[in-house]
Amino acid sequence: MSPEVTAELAAGVLTVTFRRPERRNALTWGMYEGLVAACERADADPEVRALVVRGEGGRAFAAGTDIGQFRAFTSGADGVAYERRVTAVLDRVRAVGVPTVAAVAGYCVGGGLGIACAADLRIATPGSRFGVPIARTLGNCLSARTLDLMVEALGRPLTADLLLTARMLEAEEAARVPGFLHAVVDDLDAGLDALTGRLTTGAPLTVWATKRLLDDRSADDTAVVDRVYGSTDFRTTVAGFGQGGTPSWTGT
Repeated sequence: MSPEVTAELAAGVLTVTFRRPERRNALTWGMYEGLVAACERADADPEVRALVVRGEGGRAFAAGTDIGQFRAFTSGADGVAYERRVTAVLDRVRAVGVPTVAAVAGYCVGGGLGIACAADLRIATPGSRFGVPIARTLGNCLSARTLDLMVEALGRPLTADLLLTARMLEAEEAARVPGFLHAVVDDLDAGLDALTGRLTTGAPLTVWATKRLLDDRSADDTAVVDRVYGSTDFRTTVAGFGQGGTPSWTGT
């Protein structure tokens, strides 16, 4: 993993931190790859119950892809390859089997906003700003898949607004977009602790089934429903319901 991104596990939460504060955490390929590696770890390690992505320094979650990644481009084909590569990263974030949280402080721009939109939940500080101002900066475009994630998180009208006007979305306005932000908090660490405390204590199979079927609501749900209702967790909690105490989930 690149020194510009770290992954640390504590109390069931795997926290990925982008560590280029002097560049507002502008994303290099090493950082994208480190994020993918953390997603793989989250799915492979049963101790991981939630994945959090954040940026170091308080000025930015991630201020887009580092411009240096584009300097070697010589043709449109380079752009196609780049967008496909970014799409693969975003799809990997979306596919993580445990709940994912983007913890935003400061700028969440371009590829950073793509990552945030790929996460299940977003939490932000009051000074956070969201956008993809490429119509006034690089003059590039987004892939259809990245646009799809933005539309899912923000809605088509606001996605069009942000991209066509190249304006930034302030946290106060973002908080009024239904479902986009879980919360706006003054203390990001305290807000994360409260949120991940709920995420890591829920029934693992309920979480798994919810994520699986939300991502493919048209799929045949028979095997998923059968696994959950046939589980030891379900039988045990039904048998003990109303007797007090907190369920002890096993994920089986």
